[in-house]
Amino acid sequence: MDRLAKMRKTTIDSSMERLIYSDTTTGQSKIKQTNWRSRMLFKTFPARESQHTTPQRKSYGPTTEEVTQWAQSLDNLLSSKYGLTALRLFMKSEHCEENIEFWVACEEFRKIRSRSKLRSKAKTMYDEFIRADSPKELNLDFHTKESLHQSLLILTQSSFKAAQNRVYFLMEHNSYPRFLDSELYHQLCRIAAGER
Repeated sequence: MDRLAKMRKTTIDSSMERLIYSDTTTGQSKIKQTNWRSRMLFKTFPARESQHTTPQRKSYGPTTEEVTQWAQSLDNLLSSKYGLTALRLFMKSEHCEENIEFWVACEEFRKIRSRSKLRSKAKTMYDEFIRADSPKELNLDFHTKESLHQSLLILTQSSFKAAQNRVYFLMEHNSYPRFLDSELYHQLCRIAAGER
């Protein structure tokens, strides 16, 4: 073969992919040429599940292990999606939901990177939770409020940290123990264990 013919053959071979498969009925191996683009299209379809596998049951609630970890610390409770929701429901029934709402708002505030969004969120949080006669005014001592006012002058992502720590302390020593003794928590434990 001359050089030009070899180049054409390698170009054609590189654009085609050879697949070898066995024909079990005749016991012969066959070679089939397939364009690689059609194989890529085939790979985009979802794989079919085997009929012999049992489908996994989706969990729509906390597991027994998760509910047990809630009793170990407030951090475990707050880091769980279901735990946070359960604590919110409980605190709403106790008429102190402003504490958990402020704590969640502080967590969101710490993740903001834009200066303009930081200023806007800080103003909203101040008007909603800190300002006197605000709809969800927190029960903060004078020193915490003063340190918050000072930290808001030069706004950073940790400006509400002192107030958040104070609210965490209040939840840890008041709401959290009552939550663990509540019927809601005991009912969640029974549901997670498979009881009704």
